[in-house]
Amino acid sequence: MHAAGIVLHPQRDSAPAVEAILGWATNRGVEILGITDEIQRLRCEATPVTAAELGRRADLVVSLGGDGTMLRAMRLADGEKAPVLGVNLGKLGFLAEVDVPDLPAALSAIDSHDFSVEPRLAIDARFPGHEVTAFNDIAVVRVPGEGSARVAVHVAGQPFVSYASDAVIVATPTGSTAYSFSAGGPITSPSVEALLVTPASPHSAYNRGVVLSVHDEVDLDLLPSSGRLAVEVDGMVAGYVEPGQRVSLRGRAAAAKVVRLGMTTFYQRARRKLNLTDSAELT
Repeated sequence: MHAAGIVLHPQRDSAPAVEAILGWATNRGVEILGITDEIQRLRCEATPVTAAELGRRADLVVSLGGDGTMLRAMRLADGEKAPVLGVNLGKLGFLAEVDVPDLPAALSAIDSHDFSVEPRLAIDARFPGHEVTAFNDIAVVRVPGEGSARVAVHVAGQPFVSYASDAVIVATPTGSTAYSFSAGGPITSPSVEALLVTPASPHSAYNRGVVLSVHDEVDLDLLPSSGRLAVEVDGMVAGYVEPGQRVSLRGRAAAAKVVRLGMTTFYQRARRKLNLTDSAELT
């Protein structure tokens, strides 16, 4: 390994984790890369680079923060060689693999090649004037005061189902435990390659979500009766679409890779994060 990149949470204290990474790197002759604006506030010895350069040069990307930081690190590593190791700072990060006390052991395991790599699906979307990528979800969401989301879902070029709702969410398995889950969508293992379409607060005749093949082309057409909708990409507004316009979505397998050390399974993380309780235990 020649270089590793660090991606920092904008507010949480990441100094202890950064010190552990720098100590590990010094002993092994590994260059540590950091995004210029992020590492300036730490005054650490990482090499300042642009976000694009970090993704291109790193052999490993270490995310220090929560799920939002992890998603940003995955976008930086999108299409590049580096897998992403998630280090949780503070709150329980669903995508993170280790907490800060476990970081030295995790880096040693990576040195020993004692880890696996888990590919993660992305969604590429196009709508007027924009091309975006999400690792959790892309949602078309009603704008307060401008009417509901009335959306026709086309699959493989054919009309499939229409929704009247507050939002229509198209999620990856990674994003199945985020907005899609809160709207009633299923928890889905990241080993499944699928797109999950879930309406939020639906008030149409058909109010169920659907699971589509990652190979299906999916288009969201805003019906003439729809309000103007915001397009949210991993929870951030990327733009707006008007009635009559289309959001085209395509799944892309193995867009990024996540480091797994075998410390927990997806199901263990889901049970902890979502506080799942067996219904039989409640009676």
